[in-house]
Amino acid sequence: MAEILGLGMTHYTGLRFVDAEMSVFLQRTLKGGDVPEAMKDPANWPEPMRDEWGEDRGAAAAAIHRKRHWEAFDRMKRELDSFAPDFVVMWGDDQYENFVEDVVPPFCAYIAENFVSTPHLQNPDRPDPPNAWDEPEDKEFRHRGHPEGAAWLVEKLSERGIDIPYAYRLRHAKGLAHAFINTLLFLDHARTGFAHRLVPFHVNCYGGELIRTRGGQSAPGGGAAPRGPPAPAPRAPFEPPRAGGGPRGGAPPPRAPPAPSARACFDLGSAIARVLADSPWRVALIASSSWSHAFLTARNHWIWPDHEGDRKRLEELRGGRFASWRDLTHEEIESAGQHEFRNWILLAGAMTELGAGAEIVDYIESWALNSNKCFAVMRP
Repeated sequence: MAEILGLGMTHYTGLRFVDAEMSVFLQRTLKGGDVPEAMKDPANWPEPMRDEWGEDRGAAAAAIHRKRHWEAFDRMKRELDSFAPDFVVMWGDDQYENFVEDVVPPFCAYIAENFVSTPHLQNPDRPDPPNAWDEPEDKEFRHRGHPEGAAWLVEKLSERGIDIPYAYRLRHAKGLAHAFINTLLFLDHARTGFAHRLVPFHVNCYGGELIRTRGGQSAPGGGAAPRGPPAPAPRAPFEPPRAGGGPRGGAPPPRAPPAPSARACFDLGSAIARVLADSPWRVALIASSSWSHAFLTARNHWIWPDHEGDRKRLEELRGGRFASWRDLTHEEIESAGQHEFRNWILLAGAMTELGAGAEIVDYIESWALNSNKCFAVMRP
């Protein structure tokens, strides 16, 4: 039986920016028209949020936030290096990066020998803050893929009646979508190198909101998705089909299709674990996402995360009850701003299949820095 290691972590884009700008997502949200005027005044925020925001828009809190994250990522990197996988399967979301109007698959495996990314590229219409490493905008990052393992995984899943879309190339101007490249940047935050071969495995975490908001570029409250700006040549926003036919045909749908259900994610994770358990390779499975996101949490005016919902997930993880995540509904996931938690549900399905428990490395709460983040190691 092959050996498998499970890791859960975040790809929080704010870590790419200098401390003084780590709160950029809250800053953008506060400029939006959907946030009640009263809630734009810090005097009306919960006390912990006011404390984080301080007099410096969260810069001091950001430095503490970064330190804890780098310590947790160092632990994740040590686990990976010690395990020495033949390749890593990483579950992450794509926010209007490689998947846009022409196709939005629920899942997609990438089959490629190499991945080249330029995550610091700027969009002149909406530039990012300076990056924390002071690296040039055009700096390329190259990561090796494992096409044999990726193709084998897709084939074996198909033999079990699970047909997964796949892609041989990246279409995003920056290369790998933010969820994947951010995770790789953070695991190698000291820039000593990342030697492990990668199979990126896309999960459509945003469903009906993906095209309508162009991946968060026009999110409720004026917020933005936790990633860099869109590609330098932005695509036209989605235009529904015209009633009565025409080139696009048909009537406008009443609503866009949802993201894959928790059950679909969990069961696919279980199937992937069964397939890989019969493989000739050592494989690390990484779920990469923060949990609830402030700019997705309407009940909190889109300005702080759903702490109650995330703490519930944490206790389920800590208590080995993460199999219950299979039964989460769309409403439970999305009302808590936990859209990207679907990446972790795949990991939960895989680790349940393998009888693994979870070691919580760190759980990092934040009010002003967009999201709560969890780091966990799961061993069969």
